[in-house]
Amino acid sequence: MLADKELKAFVPTIMPSRAKLFYKDVLGLKLLSEDNYALEFEANGTLLRVIIVPELRPQLFTVLGWNVADISSVISSLNKKGVMCENYNFLEQDPLGIWTSPAGSKVAWFKDPDGNILSVSQL
Repeated sequence: MLADKELKAFVPTIMPSRAKLFYKDVLGLKLLSEDNYALEFEANGTLLRVIIVPELRPQLFTVLGWNVADISSVISSLNKKGVMCENYNFLEQDPLGIWTSPAGSKVAWFKDPDGNILSVSQL
């Protein structure tokens, strides 16, 4: 029923001005619109709606993620913009914060200004 429909992703914010700067200027997403309810970004064909909520308790799991060709390069670019990866004591991560899965995929996690966990993966 929905397999051939466009996907829209949602992530919450209580700080829309900071979220706007993060998703637009740090991550490089194209801002399409903004109003009192949400910021909408274009993310390589997927609409990302950053919804404005009155309160937020960030989840302990990844809410958005991107597949990338060169994870080390992406993480280095994020670091230059002040975004550092999360380090988890239950995973073995390299100095950039990249974990290599048993299957060989590489994953790193970072947070947006609201504390939502985002990730990049190199498959």
